[in-house]
Amino acid sequence: MYTLGLSCFLDHTEENFCNLQKYGFGAIEVTLRNELNDQTDYKNLLSLSKKYEVDLWSMHLPYCTVDISAGNAVEQQKTVFRIAESIKRGADIGIDKFVMHPSVEPIDPSEREERKKRSMDSLNKLAEIAYDAGGVICVENLPRTCLCNTTEETAEILTANSKLKVCYDTNHLLNNDNVNFIKTFADKIVTIHVSDCDFINERHWLPGEGKVNWPEVMAALQEINYQGVFLYELRFQCPKTIIRDRDLTFSDLVENAKALFAGKTPERFSLPKENLGVWE
Repeated sequence: MYTLGLSCFLDHTEENFCNLQKYGFGAIEVTLRNELNDQTDYKNLLSLSKKYEVDLWSMHLPYCTVDISAGNAVEQQKTVFRIAESIKRGADIGIDKFVMHPSVEPIDPSEREERKKRSMDSLNKLAEIAYDAGGVICVENLPRTCLCNTTEETAEILTANSKLKVCYDTNHLLNNDNVNFIKTFADKIVTIHVSDCDFINERHWLPGEGKVNWPEVMAALQEINYQGVFLYELRFQCPKTIIRDRDLTFSDLVENAKALFAGKTPERFSLPKENLGVWE
């Protein structure tokens, strides 16, 4: 139904590319956690992509240490410039979708409007930079106090530039309905991050391990005619928030996707820990 892909938590090694091809994954998202120390070997990435026929579907721009909603005008301009360099490097190896977090956190309610304004100003500039490079900025919906933590705020921030698109993350809508989000941004969603949560916090669990209504989500994606990659964003290693007998494998993700594509909730082989809080 969809091309399978992996995002964020996969190292860009030849062994992983070999396994991606072996198990039928056709794409990855290249992840930059901190562009100030970008050690990515772009030439090697392109070589591995071609050798194993795994598409470099998207690039996740820096998200932990880089905040496009913070700082004064001079600091913002420096941040935009550094991100622009990453966009250009990605575009040079054929990447055309660039996932961007609109903020980091925490954001105090008293400063939210100002942070929103700064984020929108940065996104407006980045949208034009990506367009000139042949790509698009995909604004990701986020959890907790981050910007774009609701459908309404995401819609507001997207007005910064008509060229902006959406990266829909299935495990970030803690207080909003997934189906409504999908339908609201039907013509804007060009890539997705797939994982499950308990609606208390993002968890990056395997679909079926949390509370997301997967038959509804899959039906909604079909209804809007989503044409992108089905990009899992999770670790193979067991997180501390859940109990599994073993680590996940590529085969687990393939079987999980088969159930989802058939409109079913995947079989669970884990047990979430009880009484989890937001920061566990």
